[in-house]
Formats: sequence, structure tokens, C-alpha cells
Amino acid sequence: MGIWIGLVLGFAVITIPVMIYNSLVQKRNQVKNAWAQIDVQLKRRIELIPNLVETVKGYANFEQKTLQDVILARNTAMSAPETASGQANADSALSGALRQFFALSEAYPDLKANASFLNLQEELSNTESRIAYARQFYNDAVLAYNNSVHSFPSVLVASLFKFAESDSFEATEAEKTAPKVQF
Repeated sequence: MGIWIGLVLGFAVITIPVMIYNSLVQKRNQVKNAWAQIDVQLKRRIELIPNLVETVKGYANFEQKTLQDVILARNTAMSAPETASGQANADSALSGALRQFFALSEAYPDLKANASFLNLQEELSNTESRIAYARQFYNDAVLAYNNSVHSFPSVLVASLFKFAESDSFEATEAEKTAPKVQF
């Protein structure tokens, strides 16, 4: 009987840390996968912007500064660091420039009636929805992973194998405020 208890305890001492380690690896990989989904949607939006800018350039009276702001924000987003905070900052600037851009487009009836512009606007709107969903999925994955990294007994395995906490994708202050539109 004593030998069986020893075997069960030995098995538990080996198996439990392995199961915890595997769970942490799965959750870390889920975070990486969720980040990849955000990255895909951000790149999709970046690829749509040149077509949008070209469509609008035909309207000579359209605010050139707004176009330049969109182009600058796109270029910044393309070169942003591949971290949650770096991408969040670049994404915030690009989202703000696009909000301003679409708000100003309301003053141009010919532009608003242009089929290419409307299609691109719809594509960007759909992409924004996908980005919001991907952010939520990523933040949920980060929450589950970080909870595991900091919870007992997995914190013991996490610290032993250097599992680091992940950053959430958070809205910046600029994204929390509505754009100011002046004509």
C-alpha cells in the first residue's frame, strides 16, 4: 500500500508541472495567434488607404492637409514596432486621421456619390469592425494567459520557465475622443 502511495505522489509531482507548463504554452500561443489576427486586419486597412487617397485626389478642393495626415499616419503605421503598445499608438493615429478624413468628406456631395469612394469607405468600415473584434479576441487571450502566469500554482512553473506577462491592446486617449471637424 505504501508503495502505491509513493508511486501516485511521484506521478503527480511529475505530471502536474508538465500539465501546467503545457497549458501556459497553449495560452501563450493563443496570444500570438490573436496578435497575428490583429496584424492581418491592420495590414488590410493599410493596403486600402492608397486606393482611397487616389480616389479622393481627383476632388481638387478636398483638404490637402487631411490627405497628407492620412498618408503620414499610414506610413507611421507601416513602420510601427511589432508590439501591442507600438501598434496601438500607430493604430490610434491612423484611426483618428481616417475619422477626420471621412468627417470632412461629408462636405463633398460628388465625392460621397462616387462609387469607388463608397466601396472603399465600406471596405474600411468592415475592416474597422474586424480590427475591433480582433482586438477583443487578443485582449481576451492576454487576460487568460496573464491570469495563468500569475495564479498559483502555475506562477511557480511560469517563473521557473520565464513566462512573461503580455500587454493588452488598449485604446489611446486620442481614440477615446471624437474628432473635431471644422469647415
